[in-house]
Amino acid sequence: MNRKRICFSGGLILLAGLGSFGISAHPHSFISLKTTPVIEQGQLTGLKMQWLMDELTSADLLYDAGDAQPDSPVWKKLAAEVMANVLGQHYFTEVWRQGKKVKFTSQPPEYRLERVEHQAMLSFILPLAKPQPLQGASIQFSTFDPSFYVDMTYLQDNDVSLPHGLETHCHISVLTPEPSEEMMAFAASLDKDDAPPEDMALGQKFAQKVTLQCQ
Repeated sequence: MNRKRICFSGGLILLAGLGSFGISAHPHSFISLKTTPVIEQGQLTGLKMQWLMDELTSADLLYDAGDAQPDSPVWKKLAAEVMANVLGQHYFTEVWRQGKKVKFTSQPPEYRLERVEHQAMLSFILPLAKPQPLQGASIQFSTFDPSFYVDMTYLQDNDVSLPHGLETHCHISVLTPEPSEEMMAFAASLDKDDAPPEDMALGQKFAQKVTLQCQ
């Protein structure tokens, strides 16, 4: 079996050698998400994220890591490479406050790549360029691959959680879209070498939307 080469690039995770597995429909890779807002002095300053990759997506990273210890230079080098490509795609995330798009910085204060049994998990903090006041605010965010080559999903509602103490005056919820049958059929029809038109924003149509509402 050929090694499966992973590359966060061009909005995709590209997996060479998938043809041997007979995969013919979108998406081709799966990432389970967990997110907690980072709050400082009543303001949103970032999002603390965990991305757990499926075993097939993880295979090459775990191969390269071998038996290296969690905090070894090997894992740190792999983490830097993966994080650099995530940064190149603006964290695959959009944040909106009161209907206005929020900007990020490209210098995450922390990030880490590690092994979780047979999977690789990337953890990091997505930093906002400016703190966003929470009082009376409605903040939305989504994490997705625009091409829908990668399925990025919160599997459980509690995979998005509030930091301790914020529950008394804030509420957070996850909305999972229900694309039309035509849209689902189109996504399923795409071969692994196909790509939907960029202006179609296919991944965004399948993206879950998280809303943080505070009093």
